[in-house]
Amino acid sequence: MRKLLVFILLLTAALVWANPTELIDAGEYKAAYQEALAMGSAEGYALAAQAASYYAGFKASGDKEKEEWYGKAEAAAKKAIELDPNYPNGYFELARAQGRLAQYRGILASLGLASSVRDNLNKALELKPDYDAAMVALAIWNLELAQKGVGWMYGASIGRVIPLFEKAISINPTSIAHRLEYGNALIKLKKPDEARRQLEKALELPAKTYADRMNQQKAKELLAGLR
Repeated sequence: MRKLLVFILLLTAALVWANPTELIDAGEYKAAYQEALAMGSAEGYALAAQAASYYAGFKASGDKEKEEWYGKAEAAAKKAIELDPNYPNGYFELARAQGRLAQYRGILASLGLASSVRDNLNKALELKPDYDAAMVALAIWNLELAQKGVGWMYGASIGRVIPLFEKAISINPTSIAHRLEYGNALIKLKKPDEARRQLEKALELPAKTYADRMNQQKAKELLAGLR
């Protein structure tokens, strides 16, 4: 009887651990990617894309591996959209992956990706108007293109950056990632005092996931550069 109970407990733990969201929170991104793909649903492919992007961003070593995993994220996100054209997470994950892939592909491909990132973020927000992560991504998109001097080609504007961040944070004020990205954006906008407040807030918030801990480490590094 005792052996049976132990077996049941171990099996239950294994089933819980196999949950892609739990694996992503724990930083087990490769395992999460495989488990999410196995779901075979739009949700599963979007989770696989998230896991792949997180692996590329937090654990991959070198540009080659990063590009490979962002490519996996892009493919998974496209599959999510194919299975459910009304699933906002699919569009967000595709925008996230393509935004990063633009760093590794040629100039012409990158220009095409800039339009795709914008369109996919807008679609995500059309389907889910309070999608705070999409607002943050769109704020970063506006900032990067405007500061590169090509914003006029895509409708990007510096003036949209702060309002988008502020709205996203009003929806989800406890997101460490939002505070980090806002702080980084404010540094680029030459607003060090405002940046410091956001980065300090990022460090005050409880870190619940592996990604949270990595983002807090980045916040510390940015703060050190402000002092």
